[in-house]
Amino acid sequence: MSSQSSKITIIVGAQWGDEGKGKITDFFAGESDFVVRFHGGNNAGHTVIVNKNTYKLHLIPSGVVYGKPISVIGNGVVIDPKVLLDEIKYIKEKGINPKLIISDRAHVIMPYHISLDRALSNHQGKLAAGSTGKGIAPVYADKMFRNGIRMIDLLDSNVFEEKLKKGYLFSKKIIEGALLQKFETPIHKILKDYSHYGEKLAPYICDTSVELYKAYQNGKSILFEGAQGISLDVDHGIYPFTTSSNTATGHISTGTGVTFRTINRVIGVVKGYLSRVGESPLPTEITGAEAESLRTKGKEYGTTTGRPRRVGWLDLVQVRQAVRVNGLTEIALTKLDILNNYKTLKVCLSYEIEGKTVTEMPAGLSEYRKAKPIYKTLPGWNSLPEKVWEKGYDSLPQELKSYISFIEDEVDCPVKIVSVGPQRHETILR
Repeated sequence: MSSQSSKITIIVGAQWGDEGKGKITDFFAGESDFVVRFHGGNNAGHTVIVNKNTYKLHLIPSGVVYGKPISVIGNGVVIDPKVLLDEIKYIKEKGINPKLIISDRAHVIMPYHISLDRALSNHQGKLAAGSTGKGIAPVYADKMFRNGIRMIDLLDSNVFEEKLKKGYLFSKKIIEGALLQKFETPIHKILKDYSHYGEKLAPYICDTSVELYKAYQNGKSILFEGAQGISLDVDHGIYPFTTSSNTATGHISTGTGVTFRTINRVIGVVKGYLSRVGESPLPTEITGAEAESLRTKGKEYGTTTGRPRRVGWLDLVQVRQAVRVNGLTEIALTKLDILNNYKTLKVCLSYEIEGKTVTEMPAGLSEYRKAKPIYKTLPGWNSLPEKVWEKGYDSLPQELKSYISFIEDEVDCPVKIVSVGPQRHETILR
């Protein structure tokens, strides 16, 4: 079978992350042979709820819950091996034996990366991105400094020791000499612990790019699961309040080692409102009692950190950028049930910046700080019909259908998936 018959689907976040990508990935995973993570690390948090069972995942693709697809952690992902081993154990305790392969080229988060991450967050003042403290930025930096350690290195004791000495001393000098913090974990302990992690993970480690290429050539269905969202992309997001990887669809080639000539679907996940963890300007932010009500109703607390998320009205300037940068073919609109019983809903169409109307996301931080949302107020809807997912799109309240149509028209992208609850089956396809 030729690669022309292979089905490629990409799911990415179109806001600040926490849009419900885990659920949407899980929804499509049953049709997939492979589900692939291609960037980020355990700073991501995807929640999947199936038959009232909740699964919280950070490294393993959300499709693992289905059992059928092979889960792939690509080379663009950075891996904390202890966290990964704990997650494998967690999945097994849930009754799932993960079909998992891990790229031999993926970089490893070391203890000094975590210490450096925390030290840097204190050092960056008002420009701190609100790091999860998981070592993500330092490990990506070490990758570019060519001080990194890859998964394959954990399987070669001589090479691992050689690279560890180099990376350990480099980071220790920065932590203690430049940032005046202590790093006391001895190198021999790291060598011992991480060699042990490598032994345990060895059965999963392989050249995933070769496996994915074979799958593509053989017509397999491949689903790519993005982490975070467009506004956290290190190039296209609100820099420096971003993550340390590229969250956009263009990274799937470099993050997996395979270039796919034909991509069938690029699904951007958009929450009916927005939320974010961390600092940065947030033009449509809601504060006070109204924010607390929405936060509580939507359970807007970080999967990875547990931190309360900031919340705001839907920002179509942001979604417009996501459509353009990611080449979205469609939108999955999520958490619409959380907006039940609002009399009116605000939607941001554009920004006012120093008297000018701006419809696209500005690059300048000073501009973004001055951005004032220009809203359109739309009528809300009451409670959704019972088991509305069984009745289909036409049974939705007219106000909700108008809300959806308005979004489609403004960002020039169709809403094909409507999520009306946290569980897999609470989903309507158009």
